[in-house]
Amino acid sequence: MSIISPQEKQKDAATVNYTNVASKNLLLIFTRNPQLGKCKTRLAATVGNEVALDIYKFLLDHTVNITENLNAAKQVWYSEEIWEDDIWSSSIFDKKLQHGPDLGVRMAKAFLDGFASGFERIIVIGSDMYDLNQKDLQNAFSELKKNNFVIGPAEDGGYYLLGMNSFKPELFSNKDWGNDTVLTNTLEDLKNEKHHILEERNDVDIFEDIKDIKAFEPYLKHIKA
Repeated sequence: MSIISPQEKQKDAATVNYTNVASKNLLLIFTRNPQLGKCKTRLAATVGNEVALDIYKFLLDHTVNITENLNAAKQVWYSEEIWEDDIWSSSIFDKKLQHGPDLGVRMAKAFLDGFASGFERIIVIGSDMYDLNQKDLQNAFSELKKNNFVIGPAEDGGYYLLGMNSFKPELFSNKDWGNDTVLTNTLEDLKNEKHHILEERNDVDIFEDIKDIKAFEPYLKHIKA
């Protein structure tokens, strides 16, 4: 009787997930572990840590809902540690751990890992985009069949989605991550590339991003009172 190590089992499971996907599409979902005081800190400055955590969990649920039926392989990249029993079903989402000193390095590693696994079209998103749906993601992958790169601009000067057919290292270096210059600098990197710009969307970072959205009213009723 042969003995298979946990690492081999994990590799085999990942292979099954990948080969079952009809396309060569891979969706990378970057997420923070939902822990009190460690997520949505700018939002928490207004609403408090507990409410910020509740809102983040609501956003995670939304992200699961818009991605679980997408025709693509799906990987969840955790910020701190991999959680086996959480909202990200292991039968749908392959689970990975982010590595690197900043967001650029961590995303670069995830893209390189995906291309090394044989995927041809790879997109990364965060897990806090209420203003995003499955159709948007399907459209982004469709655009990657006609363009080498696709980017979704966020209202705050960053981007909520980045996709590519081949790795371009410049996209992940010399960026002030979290600053409103990220989108401008990224588009400068893409000026000589065939790329498509998606519709602008609102991501959730601060109170002003959600104060007028009905879905968030239950979390903000005490603040508005």
